[in-house]
Amino acid sequence: MSARPLEGLRVLEFSHTVMGPTAGLLFAELGADVIKVEPAPEGDRTRRLGGFGAGFFAGFNRNKRSLAIDLKSKEGQAVMHRLVPTADIVLENFGPGTMERLGCGWEHLAPLNDRLIYLALKGYLAGPYEHRPALDEVVQFQSGLAWMTGPPGRPLRAGASVIDIMGAMFGVIAVQAALRERDATGKGQRVASSLFESAVFLMSTHMAGMAATGLDARPMPARRGAWAVYDVFNTAGDGQLFIGVTSDQQWNRFVEEFGLQDLAADPRMATNVTRLAEREWLVPALQEVLARFPQKEVEERCERCNVSWAPVAQPGDLFEDPHLLATGGLVDVFVSRFGAEGGKWVGLPALPVEFGPERDRPKVTRQPPKIGEHNAEILGEAGFTAQEIADLAERGTIVAAA
Repeated sequence: MSARPLEGLRVLEFSHTVMGPTAGLLFAELGADVIKVEPAPEGDRTRRLGGFGAGFFAGFNRNKRSLAIDLKSKEGQAVMHRLVPTADIVLENFGPGTMERLGCGWEHLAPLNDRLIYLALKGYLAGPYEHRPALDEVVQFQSGLAWMTGPPGRPLRAGASVIDIMGAMFGVIAVQAALRERDATGKGQRVASSLFESAVFLMSTHMAGMAATGLDARPMPARRGAWAVYDVFNTAGDGQLFIGVTSDQQWNRFVEEFGLQDLAADPRMATNVTRLAEREWLVPALQEVLARFPQKEVEERCERCNVSWAPVAQPGDLFEDPHLLATGGLVDVFVSRFGAEGGKWVGLPALPVEFGPERDRPKVTRQPPKIGEHNAEILGEAGFTAQEIADLAERGTIVAAA
C-alpha cells in the first residue's frame, strides 16, 4: 500500500487558474512527476492574481516542477516536442484552439508518442457550445446551479470553485480509465472533461426529482425539505449551529436529550413524514428551546444524542480545526503574494484521501515552484546538453536560471 500509487508516471501540465492546476495537483499528490509548463518569461499568470484568486497558485501547484518556455516560438515548440516522448500524460485547460496554435494540440503530439494520454479540460464537450470560452461561474448560471443555490429570484454562485475542481476530478478519472485501457492495448488516446457538463451532472437529482414528483425544482433556500429538522439554529449569544435529525431513532434521542417530552408525545411527531408536515411551527419551537443554551452545550448535547451537527464555520476557522490538526488534514505550504519574495508558511488542506491500514495521507514533497525553477533539471533528463540548455536560456526560449 502506498500514498504514491501513480509514482513512475510523468505529466506535462499546460494550465492556469484552477481546473488544470487541480488536475495536475491530483496527479502530483498521488506520486506522478508533474511538470508545470509555464510561458516564458512571465510564468503562469495565476501567480499574479489578486482578490479571491490570490491563493490559487499556492493552493493548486505544490508537488510540481516548473519549466518556463516560450511556446510561441518554433524553437520552444521543438523543445516541447522532444519532451513529449518522455511523458505519459499531457493535460491542458486553455481556451479552444490555444494548444493547436502553440503546436501542442493532440494532433501535433500524438505522432510523437503513441502511448500518450492527452487530457483536454474545456468549458464544453463536443457540441454547439464547444468553441465558447467558459468559466466556473458562467456554467454555474448556465446549468441552473446558481439558480438552485440562491434564494428565489437571487441566483448565487457557490462559495468555492466547485465546478473547476469537479471538472478536474472527472478529467483525472478519465485519464485513469485510459491508463487502464493502455495497459491492454499499448495505445494512448485523447480524453476530455468540461465545466458545463460537470455542472449539469450536479443537476441530476433535481432533474430526476422533477420527473418523479411532477413538480418544479425550487432553489435550495426554498426547497421542499426531506427532513423535518434540518436547519440552522441560533444559540445563546451569537452562536449558530446546523442540526440535521434524519431518522426517527435520531428524533427520539434528540427530544430526550433536550427534555422535549411534550413533543415526543405529540402524535404529529410520530414519524419524519408527519413531522415534515409540521415544519412551519416545529422549527420555530425548537429554535426557541435551543436559543436558551450556550453553543458549547448544544454541541455537547447533539454529540451525546448522536445527531448530525456542525458549527457555522468560516474558512479561517479551518486553520485551527482540531480534527484537521490531529490527523494530518493540513499540510505546510509556502504562500507568497504576486510571486514576490517573502511569504509565509500556512496549513492548507491535504488531498482528502487515505491509503492502507496505516491510513496514510499524501504528503508535500515540493513547494509551489518558482518560474522555471527546474528548467535545467527537466531538460537534462530529456537528453539536452548543458550547452543546449545555456543556448536556449540566452535566446530567451527558456527562463534563465535565477
